[in-house]
Amino acid sequence: RGLGDVYKRQGRGHTAVRILEDIAAVSKSALGTRLGAWIALARPAFHSVAVLPFVLGTVVAWRTAHAFRWPILAWGVAGVVLILLATYFAGEYWDVEEDTLSGQRGPSRFAGGSQVVQRGLLPRQAPLYGSLLCLGLAVGVGLLLQFGYGTGGWTLPLGLLGALGGFFYSSRPVRWVRLGWGELWIAFCYGWLPVAVGCYLQAASLPPVVHWLALPIGWSILNVILLNEFPDYPADLQAGKANLAVRLGLEKAARLYVLVAVVTWVIFALSLVRGAPRLAAVLALPAMAASVWVTLRMQRARWRDRSALEQMCAANLAVNLGLTAAYILGYVW
Repeated sequence: RGLGDVYKRQGRGHTAVRILEDIAAVSKSALGTRLGAWIALARPAFHSVAVLPFVLGTVVAWRTAHAFRWPILAWGVAGVVLILLATYFAGEYWDVEEDTLSGQRGPSRFAGGSQVVQRGLLPRQAPLYGSLLCLGLAVGVGLLLQFGYGTGGWTLPLGLLGALGGFFYSSRPVRWVRLGWGELWIAFCYGWLPVAVGCYLQAASLPPVVHWLALPIGWSILNVILLNEFPDYPADLQAGKANLAVRLGLEKAARLYVLVAVVTWVIFALSLVRGAPRLAAVLALPAMAASVWVTLRMQRARWRDRSALEQMCAANLAVNLGLTAAYILGYVW
């Protein structure tokens, strides 16, 4: 009927072929919009913070135990991505109030979620359904790895730990983020867990160096989450979201950031003594320089400037990825 009205206003004929052509064009446009919305909802750029540590664990198994199978790596990465999707989708559904308030302050790559639901690009329930679907598929991947590829009895427990830890970060009734220590869950699920699982799936064991590699990665991702809470602070405070930034206030949260950064530097140095490849010290120099730069700006309260904060959040993410990449390349070279 809508197309018919348009044809009448434009004086165009509306043969069956013309109507079908126009319907196809409209459908194609709608499909492209919806697909783009799901991609935005998935946040593919942020998958690297878990996929890279998993790859690191795989490389450790290869170098220390001479154990490596490509199918396990492929299915393992698929499982990690599915857990990430379940986590991000759940966050979009349960954090809709905070994200709406944050989005009203202006766009940000590190605050306010994807704004897909807020812009009406997908129905309100769509992220929740997508999250549950990805959670089920992740369990299927875990079953395949443990019973199909014989990766060991801890495969499913470790996978479920990551899946439930990520899913309930935002999801009720648990909602770790409201308890004030959800950031520690993130540090665990994006630090120790993917490194350990990547190694365990290949070698069915965990050499001590895994823990030393995972610690600086976990502490650095804690700082990523903490700093990303700064642009969301007014919205989170208004919505009653009791994360670390809200509980401490931004002044104290900035001091905590500096402390965690220093701890990360110290543990990274200790990891080189405890078995990490020495070459990683050189390869991590850009990441360490970025970490020092962000830390100094935090001390000078540059987080009060929204545009400066955006740059600091980007550099902060590069610190985490740079440390993980330095370890990986140190082993490979």
